[in-house]
Amino acid sequence: MAKPVIAIIGRPNVGKSTLFNRLTGSQTALTEKQPGITRDRLYHEVKWAGREFTLIDTGGLDLQGTGEISAGVHQQVEMALKEADALLFVVDTRDGLTITDTEIAQVIRRVNKPVILAANKVEDFKKQAGLYEFFQLGLGEPIPVSAAEGLNTGDLLDQLVAALPYRPKEDEEPSLTIKVAVVGRPNVGKSSLVNALLGEKRVMVSHIPGTTRDAIDTYLTRAGQQYMLVDTAGIRRRSKINLPVEKYSVARSFKAIKRSHVVLVVIDALEKIAEQDKTIAGYAEKQGKACVLVVNKWDLVKQATLPFAEKVKQSFSFMPYAPVVFVSAKTIWRIDLLFETINEVFAQGNLRIPTSSLNNLIQEATQLNMPPSHKGKRLRIFYVTQNKVQPPTFLLFVNEPELMHFSYLRYLENQLRQAYGFNGTPLRFILRKRSKNIKEATFKVRADLK
Repeated sequence: MAKPVIAIIGRPNVGKSTLFNRLTGSQTALTEKQPGITRDRLYHEVKWAGREFTLIDTGGLDLQGTGEISAGVHQQVEMALKEADALLFVVDTRDGLTITDTEIAQVIRRVNKPVILAANKVEDFKKQAGLYEFFQLGLGEPIPVSAAEGLNTGDLLDQLVAALPYRPKEDEEPSLTIKVAVVGRPNVGKSSLVNALLGEKRVMVSHIPGTTRDAIDTYLTRAGQQYMLVDTAGIRRRSKINLPVEKYSVARSFKAIKRSHVVLVVIDALEKIAEQDKTIAGYAEKQGKACVLVVNKWDLVKQATLPFAEKVKQSFSFMPYAPVVFVSAKTIWRIDLLFETINEVFAQGNLRIPTSSLNNLIQEATQLNMPPSHKGKRLRIFYVTQNKVQPPTFLLFVNEPELMHFSYLRYLENQLRQAYGFNGTPLRFILRKRSKNIKEATFKVRADLK
């Protein structure tokens, strides 16, 4: 059975994200003095007193707010209210009871779920007089806390655990989770694609660039396989980034790439492929991640896919192994194919080749095409073994690493790909000098040499 869920609810800037980070022991949520930073629902696992539950951080709820972003936040909060088993309502003791707090309390009462009221930003725990006005909300006794200082959060967690429904643990071990980061420039349809993969409107979608600010983790099980989808903020060129919030968002996007298994580089079919698209893909390649080039909004394009696919391949010539998948997040077109491709490139990134097969292949390759030489001295490859996956990494014992030319290394890579596939994943090579000396010289050559 799924873990119990608790959703944090409150108006903007009462410290919900700070409390979320404190209770989860993470820095998952963005925190700034500027209200309205959190917009989507953020999830994180919490363990306390032998119990486990999922905590959801939501955007600040302003029932009188107008505009597309405000409406989107309201919708995300409503979905969190439906999903949660219990609610953590956060108020600000510095501001005191506000009309918005009262309006939110009315919404919460209609949901008819257990509610814990947290009075945040308490500076003096000996003086409780400032808490009395929150009894007017009719949601029980407020628990004083200071999320910023971490004060009294243990008592708060005790109350949260006590409000949870009991659910027995499953005996079966969960399947390996494939972590998928969805990245790209602003407004290429990343959030829409995540929603299409999930089959629900999990993250906010807007025509306004920069709507997504956090790297948002969402779990999904499909055909027995569990995935963690990470919707990220749009990554603009560094010179275009001005706001501190956007800098944090972009940093989280790059961090999401680092902790993923598969990276979906989303490209807008209606726009020309930009240098920033290549930069984003290049970062994923540098991190050794399996990649899929996803051309979104194809339902709005009236042309054959093959010529455009060739154009994409030319633009991303530094990663010719990456498959190109045309989709429409809006119409859910070819989403099934995208899942199949994710599974394939993940499996290819974990492919491990027996040492005997590797050495037979390399021996045949060197006989067909002699290794390079310099000043009468020829490179010799004595032995090859694979020492890592994600990405597949090969250790080559040679006489002189300096004799290896990047073009010959590319030739060996092509031979490996022809024999074993490795579709969607980069390959890495480490050249080590075989020496009688105890201290062996190590010389690394990157597989992405231009």
